Amino acid sequence: MIHKELETLKMVEMDAGEVFSGKKSNTKIMGYEAKNSFTPIKDEHYVFHELSRDVIVWFMHNISPLYLFGPSGSGKTSVIKQLAAKLNYPVFEINGHSRLEYLDMVGHLSLQNGSMNFEYGPLALAMKYGGIFLINEMDLLDPATAAGLNSVLDGAPLCIPENGGELIKPHENFRFAATANTNGGSDETSSYNGTLKQNMALMDRFFLCEAPYPTADIELKLLAKVQPNLPEMVRNKMVEFANEVRNLFMGNIKDEFECTQRIDVTFSTRTLLRWAELTMLFQPLAKQKINVVNYALDRALSYRASTEGRILLTELSQRIFAEEK
Repeated sequence: MIHKELETLKMVEMDAGEVFSGKKSNTKIMGYEAKNSFTPIKDEHYVFHELSRDVIVWFMHNISPLYLFGPSGSGKTSVIKQLAAKLNYPVFEINGHSRLEYLDMVGHLSLQNGSMNFEYGPLALAMKYGGIFLINEMDLLDPATAAGLNSVLDGAPLCIPENGGELIKPHENFRFAATANTNGGSDETSSYNGTLKQNMALMDRFFLCEAPYPTADIELKLLAKVQPNLPEMVRNKMVEFANEVRNLFMGNIKDEFECTQRIDVTFSTRTLLRWAELTMLFQPLAKQKINVVNYALDRALSYRASTEGRILLTELSQRIFAEEK
């Protein structure tokens, strides 16, 4: 069933400006006529910001495989999947870890109805039918395993000895994307346990793109769009708080905040939106003289932090939200 669906995919030419901003640009981009089982769900609230430009250029011109790195929660995976959602593109996704093997990406033999059949993995499907192969947390891979991808990254066909030596030539719409917290060199912040320094020859094959957190302006616009009934002043404080937490997480500690400690959790835009949503949902608790903003913060983020981290979050929240009075 999967193969039949993928075999019927039809490419169409789209206007990039209309697709991403609603304004015609006369810049053409290829997409698929209709979504399929592997097309990510479109997030109607997603905002294509500065990072999107690099990713869209990569996608349109297939410069080379993309390696998108940045701090946890900065939207690395989201930008790729929302790009694909806009274009009805299939995304064949896998999460990297130290025990991931090459065949987990390519495929394996399995027993079906009494006979052995080969099941294609995400890499083979993307190369065969045209789509984005997305490997998340690539810097968690064993470097020897990752190096096995070198020929594919160079544009060579994929040879599958386990399937009778099948040779899959890269489809013209095949794209290879990887996300990671580090640039493949090392974790200078010591925040991401398990990341490994990758082979230099492997990294040389990628177009590297850094993914910082969205700017305050972008997140303020998003909050206003998603939670318009939340007071503007509260939205401003939430974004300020989120960025302070990110600074603490990455070790960018500001002088005016009297703290020399780092924090063990951080704010993704997703967490920020969840905090705002919970703040609205728990509004009735204000009648019981409960601080709804802090109550929602605990459930959106603080309960994931260590004891020391929760103390830091509480102190930071008191400082920032006290400024509104």
